[in-house]
Amino acid sequence: MTLRIIATGGTFDKHYNELNGTLGFADSHLPAAIARARITAPVELELLPLLDSLDMQDADRARVLASCQAAPERAIVIVHGTDTMKETAAVLGPAALDKVIVFTGAMIPYEIDNSDAFFNLGFACGVAQALPAGVYVAMNGRIFAWDNVQKNRAAGVFQPV
Repeated sequence: MTLRIIATGGTFDKHYNELNGTLGFADSHLPAAIARARITAPVELELLPLLDSLDMQDADRARVLASCQAAPERAIVIVHGTDTMKETAAVLGPAALDKVIVFTGAMIPYEIDNSDAFFNLGFACGVAQALPAGVYVAMNGRIFAWDNVQKNRAAGVFQPV
């Protein structure tokens, strides 16, 4: 089974600029993360424009949907910003694509110590190959249906609605 990983940006892919102390986008961390994870399943990586999820618009969500519709793979992992992950999942959920689509992301960028990005990516890749068709959010060792998840900003975790 080939696994498609779609990068949309989010905290996972942010880089720290040590000159001005800001986070922003450059190249995706996903090629390095995939190599480091030593995933043995074949992987197709698709890089969409990297955005902070707070900057995502309807057209960006439509692009994610179109990528999933066009993908020949049955198992898809979407690396997405956590702030509006639920909103993008709500576009894909009702589309009933007969594929396993798993959203994941990070609260701390991949390149920062103690990031949850690497674990979340591995977890999402594993469950995307085992779950029945549907749209899910996989964060910090938990799996949620797309229509039964919310980000608890105070605790920094995802939880059921």
